[in-house]
Amino acid sequence: MTCGSEYAPGLRARGFRMTPQRMAILHVLHHSGAHLSPTEIYKKAHRDAPSLTEPTVYRTLEFLEKNGLAISSQVDNRKLVYEIAGRNHHHLSCQSCGASFEVQPEALDGIIRRLEKSSGYRFINSHVTFFGICPKCQKNKSKKGD
Repeated sequence: MTCGSEYAPGLRARGFRMTPQRMAILHVLHHSGAHLSPTEIYKKAHRDAPSLTEPTVYRTLEFLEKNGLAISSQVDNRKLVYEIAGRNHHHLSCQSCGASFEVQPEALDGIIRRLEKSSGYRFINSHVTFFGICPKCQKNKSKKGD
C-alpha cells in the first residue's frame, strides 16, 4: 500500500495524519483507474484493512474530497462515485440505460475560459457530468414509437 504514502506529505502540511483507513482508500482509488462507488471502495479496501467499516469509508471519502485528494461525481443514472483527484475529465451519461462516455477536458476549454472571464473565478479542477439519451437508446425509442 505504499502509493498512499505519496499523499501523506500533503495531508501533514495541512495538519492531518495519514491513517491506515485513509491509506487503504487512497490505495484503492489510486490503482482503480475507474469510478468506484463507496461500497465498491469499501469491498476493495477492506481486504487490506479488515477493521475498516463502510461508514468510515463514507466519512473518509468526504474528508479526502474536501482536501483535494478525491473527486466525486454522479454517473450511471446519478450514482455517486469517486476517483483519485488530478485526472480531469467529464462525462456524458445516458438517463435511460446509465451508459457513460468520458469527455476529455479539452472539449470544454472554451466554455471554462468564458466562465473564468465572466465570473472572475479561476478553475482549479472541474468534473462535470452531462445527462442525455445515448444513441442506442434514441434508436430503440424511435423503433418503439414507429
